[in-house]
Amino acid sequence: MQERIHEFVLAALTEMQYDVSEVTGETDLGPAGLDLESLALADLSVQIEDAFGVTFDLDEMETTALMTLDQFTADVARRVAAAQAVSGSPA
Repeated sequence: MQERIHEFVLAALTEMQYDVSEVTGETDLGPAGLDLESLALADLSVQIEDAFGVTFDLDEMETTALMTLDQFTADVARRVAAAQAVSGSPA
């Protein structure tokens, strides 16, 4: 699941006109790496919410900006698993 999320995030960032050619799992989403602004983080979060059925709170954006790509995709995968456990959907 995490690999699928990783690929989705890279595709979404590409569509948002970010250069992901040198992005690795260790790349920060915020100022030290991709330098995603709050609007871009919000856009990415909405796309992930729509695609994977998870939700983010607005106050989480600041924390998200401090994550690496791997940390973020692991967090999303954890949320997906938790949502599926609650709904009874298969993983």
